[in-house]
Amino acid sequence: MPLQNRVDPFGQVQAVSARGMFTGNRGVIHDPDTRTLLNRCWTTKAWLVCACEFRGRRRAVMGRNAPSGAAGWTELFFLDEVTALAAGHRPCFFCRRSAARDFMDRFREAAALASPKVADLDGRLHGERLASTGRVEAIGRRAIAHLPDGAMIADGRAAFALRHGQALPWRFEGYGAARPVADLPDSLALLTPRTTLAVLRAGYRPAWHATAV
Repeated sequence: MPLQNRVDPFGQVQAVSARGMFTGNRGVIHDPDTRTLLNRCWTTKAWLVCACEFRGRRRAVMGRNAPSGAAGWTELFFLDEVTALAAGHRPCFFCRRSAARDFMDRFREAAALASPKVADLDGRLHGERLASTGRVEAIGRRAIAHLPDGAMIADGRAAFALRHGQALPWRFEGYGAARPVADLPDSLALLTPRTTLAVLRAGYRPAWHATAV
């Protein structure tokens, strides 16, 4: 039985077998004895995208991983970085330092801030991500042309990643065949937070799953 730790572009945590390219966390949100989620979606505003392998470290997924024997952070998994960014996560400064610094540099440029703190970035994302606010931002199909590659949108519960002017249907296992944006409905939902969109426009290049062709 799969554990409930796979994140979709809406930021919801599901129980499916497909794991993906990245792990990450929102703090401690599981019970290590039952390996099930608690009745909370986060314990920190710092929602991270982490490397699945780092310096040979091993963890018991959704187990007791803190030095004290407590739960430790809850391991979540994403198809790719594009998915994680849509859900409102950002690169980890510990295991993905290069990507995190690049993301922060692009944020500084996009936000026109001289020396922003990571807490500034996390605060903005927390006020924008669907999973922490419950607010859905509508976007018209014509406005999609102004979104950067790596942005994600949705038609109901069907999510799409934008790449090279086309829409890639998202699934936990990977992306489907690209569709022309013109085939999408006139009214859609914007999933990727506005701050992350600005970072993408400023030149950040997220890692895509191999099925994104």
